[in-house]
Amino acid sequence: MTNKKIAIVTGAARGIGKSIAKKLTEDNYFVVVVDLDGTKPELIIDFLGKKDSEFIQCDIKNYEQVISLFKRVREKFGHIDVLVNNAGIIRDNMIWKMPKEDFDFVIDVNLKGTWLMCREAAKIMRDQKSGKIVNISSRAWLGNNRGQSNYTASKAGIVGLTRVLALELGKYNVNVNAVAPGLIDTDLTRSLPEKTMQELINAQPTKKVGKPEDIANVISFLVSEESRFITGQIIHVDGGRSIGSTIF
Repeated sequence: MTNKKIAIVTGAARGIGKSIAKKLTEDNYFVVVVDLDGTKPELIIDFLGKKDSEFIQCDIKNYEQVISLFKRVREKFGHIDVLVNNAGIIRDNMIWKMPKEDFDFVIDVNLKGTWLMCREAAKIMRDQKSGKIVNISSRAWLGNNRGQSNYTASKAGIVGLTRVLALELGKYNVNVNAVAPGLIDTDLTRSLPEKTMQELINAQPTKKVGKPEDIANVISFLVSEESRFITGQIIHVDGGRSIGSTIF
């Protein structure tokens, strides 16, 4: 048991999710780290602090596992104050080359998984009449990334889901918002060819690559009391890229 507020962060074993979890522990939350990869949970717990975090392995697209996750957290802590849906995957290809399985997989993880997590959190937050949900979408939801028809559909779905849940949960003192990251320094972007990466940077109005901490800082605000009058919003953290491309 703990007297701290409880935050659940999915996909928190690495990258942006790991930075979000770290920031929330610094904000005095107890963070439940949720990730499919359960091979080395002790590493993330050591990183966050054993008194400030707990690891639960869960496949968020699996109904039974999600139910079990929330039952376990509620029984142990009695409440859930924050849910950050960060877990997501990509399987890029032009639509005429994309296997049906890749479409299904991305939609199941990114959209269905987020929906399942939101549904179980909403039940608890509605009853306790308080809570904050932040869903991680992407600048890709705007639909200008070729080869990402499945990913774009999933992230656009998260935008729609966020807005509807803000309407449904607003009167219960539950805020629901989304963050749409742009080009962020992660393992994925580091694997891109140097030429491709430079082209992406050149297209940014700010000519910069974001850091995972840039996303974490926005999450920190959105789950704080300072954001109590903000709900149903999509916050782009993308160096201005959502405005348009500026190659010059």
